[in-house]
Amino acid sequence: MVFYHFGRYIRLLKSSFSPPENYRMYWKELTDEMVSMGIGSLGIVAVVSVSFGAVMAVQTAYQLTSDLIPKSLIATITRDSSILELSPTIGCLILTGRIGSRIASQIGTMRVTEQIDALEIMGINSPAYLILPKLISGITMIPLLVIISMFLSIMGGLVACSASGVLSTQSYLQTITEGFIPFMLTVGLIKSFIFAFIMTTVAAYQGFYVRGGALEVGESSTRAMVVSCIMILVADYLVAQILL
Repeated sequence: MVFYHFGRYIRLLKSSFSPPENYRMYWKELTDEMVSMGIGSLGIVAVVSVSFGAVMAVQTAYQLTSDLIPKSLIATITRDSSILELSPTIGCLILTGRIGSRIASQIGTMRVTEQIDALEIMGINSPAYLILPKLISGITMIPLLVIISMFLSIMGGLVACSASGVLSTQSYLQTITEGFIPFMLTVGLIKSFIFAFIMTTVAAYQGFYVRGGALEVGESSTRAMVVSCIMILVADYLVAQILL
C-alpha cells in the first residue's frame, strides 16, 4: 500500500514538471500563489516567531540557576535554537496547517466538482497547471518566511530579556554576534527548502486523487497535514544526522 501511494506520488510529480501551455496563465497562477503563501502567512509567522524567541529566552533563564554559568548563554541558545530548529521545523509544521490544508482542499474541491476533468478535456496538463505554481511558490516563499521567522524569534528573545531584566539589550546584541557559525544558517535554509517541497507536494497529491464529495475533501485536507508533519519530522532528523 505504501509503495502504491509512493508510485502515484512520483508519477504525479513527473507529470507536474512539464513546460506550460500558456506562460501568461501560469505566471498569473504563480504570482497569486506567492502572494497567498508569502503575504498571507506573514502575520501568523510573526506572532509565532516572537513567541518562540520570548519563551525560549525565559525558559533558558529559568534553568540557569548557577552563578557560574554566564547569563549571556541565554542569547546564544535562543539564537542557535531559532536558526536550527524553531523557525525551520516548528515554523513549517505550523505553516502546514495553513498552506498544506489550503492546497489539499483547493485541488480536492476542483477534483470533486470535475473542474480538473474540464481542464484535461481542454488539453491542459492539469498537474502542471495546478501543482507546479504551488510548488515553485512554496520553495521560494517558505524559505523567505523562515528567514523572517529567525530574525523575529531572536528579537523576541531580546524583548523578553530586556523586559525581565535578565540580560541587557547591549549584552544580548553583542552575544548573538559572537561565535556565530554561518553554516547553521545554511542548514536552516536547507531544511526549509526540503520542508516546503514536502508540504506542497504531499498536499497536492492528497487533493488531486480525492474521490467523493465535501466530506472526502475535508478528510484529504486533514490527511495532508498529518502525512506532511510526519514526513517533515523524519526529514528533520535525516538532515540533522547528515549535516550536523
